[in-house]
Amino acid sequence: MIIQVSDLTKNYGDLKVLKGITTQVAEKEVVCVIGPSGSGKSTFLRCLNQLEEMSGGRIVINGHDLSDPKTDINKVREEVGMVFQRFNLFPHKTVLENVMLAPVKVKKMSQEEARKQGLVLLQKVGLQDKADVYPERLSGGQMQRVAIARALAMNPKVMLFDEPTSALDPELVGEVLAVIKNLAKEGMTMVVVTHEMNFAKEVGDRIIFMDQGIIMAEGHPSEVFGNSSNDRLRSFLGKVLA
Repeated sequence: MIIQVSDLTKNYGDLKVLKGITTQVAEKEVVCVIGPSGSGKSTFLRCLNQLEEMSGGRIVINGHDLSDPKTDINKVREEVGMVFQRFNLFPHKTVLENVMLAPVKVKKMSQEEARKQGLVLLQKVGLQDKADVYPERLSGGQMQRVAIARALAMNPKVMLFDEPTSALDPELVGEVLAVIKNLAKEGMTMVVVTHEMNFAKEVGDRIIFMDQGIIMAEGHPSEVFGNSSNDRLRSFLGKVLA
């Protein structure tokens, strides 16, 4: 298992956001996390690379124990790529420069090597013709694809996606989901928080349904989207699939 989570809790003062999450993710598995707003999905994802510090429990990623104070979190983050709802591209740098930045700064990759890798990754996300364009000239879908290429530039073992299409106009959603589907076919280990149910059903090896800070149901898409015995899950799907 490349990700192991045991009894994960997260509190903000008296507010308990995560109430004992236990799950694991196998190498090359795609896990889609669904649930209503405020259920703790994004907090769970952000705990996986310690953008949110856990209040209790244990997270082990690729052998690194995130609860051990000796663990170098920055080293772990090199192995865990993350794509956010917002694209967070540097507006004063070109598309290619955005993709090159982390490998050069963090991994001390040469400019030439980073440029070659960046062009390959832009081709992977269908944007090789935008290498020298600045982000302001891109659509939202294109910016999100650049953000995916930027995360892939660190050669991560795991990719985390926090509702990667929620900030996009509906007609731009498909181009981003197509890139993520291709990553799944290539065997990238991924945890995807999403409200795109058809995407989760098609791409997910396993679905996690969260509500009120706990995992209420999980299983193969056919189980979760089929005749689940969980009343809360049935109620949620009845609303989002209506």
